[in-house]
Amino acid sequence: MADIIQLLPDSIANQIAAGEVIQRPASAVKELLENAVDAGATDIKLIVTDAGKQLLQVVDNGKGMSETDARMAFERHATSKISKIDDLFRIKTMGFRGEALASIAAVAQVELKTKRVEDTMGTFIAIENSVVTQQQPCAHTNGTSISMKNLFFSVPARRNFLKSNAVEMRHIIDEFIRVAMAFPHIFFSLTSNGQQIFHLEAGNIKQRIVQILGNQYNARLVSVKEDTDYMNVYGFVGKPETAKKTRGDQYFFVNNRFIKSAYLNHAVNTAFGDLIAKDSFPSYVLFIDLDPTQVDINVHPTKQEIKFEDEKIIYAFVQAAVKHALAQFSISPTLDFSLDASILGLDAVSKPFTHDQKNDTTEKSLYQSFTQPHQAHKIDKSEKSELKNWKEFFSSSSHHQNEKSTNSSTAQLPLASANASYFDYEVPKPTHILLTNFSAHYVQIHNTYIIVTTESGFLVVHQQLAHERILYEHYSVSAHGMQMASQKSLFPITIELAPADAQLLADLLPDLKNIGYAIEPDNNHSFILQGCPADVPAGNEAHSIELLLEQFKHFSSEMSFGRREKLVRCMSRQQAIKAGQVLSIKEMEVLVNQLFECNTPNTTPSGSPTYLEFKEDYLDRMFGKA
Repeated sequence: MADIIQLLPDSIANQIAAGEVIQRPASAVKELLENAVDAGATDIKLIVTDAGKQLLQVVDNGKGMSETDARMAFERHATSKISKIDDLFRIKTMGFRGEALASIAAVAQVELKTKRVEDTMGTFIAIENSVVTQQQPCAHTNGTSISMKNLFFSVPARRNFLKSNAVEMRHIIDEFIRVAMAFPHIFFSLTSNGQQIFHLEAGNIKQRIVQILGNQYNARLVSVKEDTDYMNVYGFVGKPETAKKTRGDQYFFVNNRFIKSAYLNHAVNTAFGDLIAKDSFPSYVLFIDLDPTQVDINVHPTKQEIKFEDEKIIYAFVQAAVKHALAQFSISPTLDFSLDASILGLDAVSKPFTHDQKNDTTEKSLYQSFTQPHQAHKIDKSEKSELKNWKEFFSSSSHHQNEKSTNSSTAQLPLASANASYFDYEVPKPTHILLTNFSAHYVQIHNTYIIVTTESGFLVVHQQLAHERILYEHYSVSAHGMQMASQKSLFPITIELAPADAQLLADLLPDLKNIGYAIEPDNNHSFILQGCPADVPAGNEAHSIELLLEQFKHFSSEMSFGRREKLVRCMSRQQAIKAGQVLSIKEMEVLVNQLFECNTPNTTPSGSPTYLEFKEDYLDRMFGKA
């Protein structure tokens, strides 16, 4: 019988390896940018066409390669970073396994131009399907330019599994940000289809964070810095108000390498404690520097999951560093027994205590009652006593309190909120509902639940969940059919967004138009808001867009619905009246009536109950009357 086991050809082996390293265009972006960083570049440009499917090019001013090195770089496991096994445990560079270029060349058409400072001519190499098709000298500036064209041209099945351009572009932006954030001293730029998305000048860490995440972070960052013999932790955490429903703005770097670690995320979350809501995630950009021998980065093909020698120590250090930073900036409670230097400059401390001031103070009976023995309880009854009018303090206070209560009893409560526009009628001002008024059919409890009497018992309606169901069916009709009317703004509003959010909003514009938003692109990261759905409160238009994007990302991470369905769910959740909002009897009546006109009144789109029903016989059983 013939032998059946045989070695695979290099081209097939490279394609198999590429399946682990190059999963999508963003994977190649990560590898090529890291190679440019390792080359000592101070200027790195990323150029993308058709979300990387047609062209993905990285140009750097690094040290370049010789003709031989340029050719060897595309061989599997050819690397300048390690030469013996011990080197694997002292890795300080971004790339080291020699798989990236070989994997890219196996699934794309690659062109490389490179030149060292000492060379007069550069080298040009073209590779297709792991085969060198051209190699010759060329004119080139110092550094390297590598182009990857027609990704997965040789593996059509893999190309068919790529997502839309908008989705793939967001992945590219994510990988670009992770590398650019780790090396703020390097200039980075990203150009997509001829339009520059990022232009990041070299600077410090805080400047790079603001460049990438937006100017709104400039005054919302708290510095973290703790140095120890074992490790250093430094970077920034966002103040509690920057917390979001998604993990979007969370970056951990170990020895300047971006990592994903649920364990360290938990350390930061616990450091914030009760400063943020339980379902929110803090924003942070944190760097950990430690001995490379204490960490293993070679446990995953993408090198984004690493293994620490002692995870518990890292966890404790990170948690303590963030807690200390929040306490120093008076964001979390702390006890500080050190004297503020500014106190010493006050007049009461710096100026001398004169003889006249001393006599004036010591002659007062209040001073004597605290300095003479057994006098602290004594009240001087003389006419000169400073406490003779002590009764007036209470009488005037009591009079003021009575006056205040009289005024408040006649004052009317303000209108429920701007959300009153949800109801298609003139909303009366809410009044107090007394439980002694047994003729009332609607009662609001804790400004959240509506009690509705029925013929056989009563219903307990959750006002926010009920309104979410109403709005969901309202928006569903518009999103999947007839377009909603848009309320035009008298003065259009300009919205500045982070690049990743700008890309997402641009992708959602057609669907947003259907539900009443009139938004036009302005430039790379800004949009002009011309109009909104009528039920968006005035003055809240820009914030509604930011919340919408945040909730859309939250839904995207949790649910596998279509884009339009996610958008409708986001809008209904965002615009629903909130728990804790006071409603008038008329508002409660309309809300309940609209709920029971819905096709599915008993649950929200996510499956939570909108109301609970209590039958009369259930109440009888509770009181033992059944």
